[in-house]
Amino acid sequence: MQTSPPSSDNPQAERAAGSPAWLGDALPDLPLTKAQSRVVEVIVRNPQLSSYADIAEIAQRADVNSSSVVRTAQHLGYRGWPDLQRELRSRYLVMISTEDTLAVHGETRSPLHAAITHDIENLRLTLDSNTPDDAGAAVAALAAATSITVVGIGSFAGPAGVMAHLGSTMGYPITLENRGGPHLASSTNSLGPGDVLVVINMWRSVKQIIVAAEAAKQAGATVIAISDQRRGRLASAADHLMIVASEGISFFQSVTAANSLIYGLLAGMEAAHPERSRATIRRTQQLWKDLDIYLD
Repeated sequence: MQTSPPSSDNPQAERAAGSPAWLGDALPDLPLTKAQSRVVEVIVRNPQLSSYADIAEIAQRADVNSSSVVRTAQHLGYRGWPDLQRELRSRYLVMISTEDTLAVHGETRSPLHAAITHDIENLRLTLDSNTPDDAGAAVAALAAATSITVVGIGSFAGPAGVMAHLGSTMGYPITLENRGGPHLASSTNSLGPGDVLVVINMWRSVKQIIVAAEAAKQAGATVIAISDQRRGRLASAADHLMIVASEGISFFQSVTAANSLIYGLLAGMEAAHPERSRATIRRTQQLWKDLDIYLD
């Protein structure tokens, strides 16, 4: 778990310092008190620091107390400083190059231990970023869907594949789309009222996926977004937004928290239609035997 800002000579980060461009729409244009303005100024001028420093250091830089930092985050629409910092970090990691993330994360004595420890923190942040009501609303939409299309590309095709595979095992009308271009267009062009599109996209926003989500929403489909950003085009297109922490310890993002969130949604989907789920699971298990799939 990163508890202090890593040291890194990063030209991209230096160029961004002092400019709000790196933040995108993370900080809404709202009236601020003097103390809140100082906190925001520290954030804007120090991308790397604000993405990794603990709340005490942010407070010291802004010449305010820690409570003022928390209140600033809440005033800006976040649940507290950890929620805001997770958003800031996701923007910062998009801003720098893939190679530069290696310098940001630095070397670890035990990569395995570091990866697991970091994912424990990712899971904690994800748990804190989603309420039971958030999850319940997403599950209700999935349980009532005429059809479900799950979209994930690259590394994020992993969680998407888990959801589509286990969802279909329970009897849900669910399909996976892990390609872009014409394949993505064909799999989403008929979505409309009653259908659900689940989009899994962290780190850099994939334009094709965002456009497909916006088109599906306009056509009347329900969009569930699983993302590491609370604001942006995908968040705006989503009827239900689930937030995950996705930072890894190397040049790649972690999908551990996304997978855990998917497992929670799947458990809710099973509980929504238990008889159908169990009947379909029994048929699937019988097919395993008939097809002689497993050694035992």
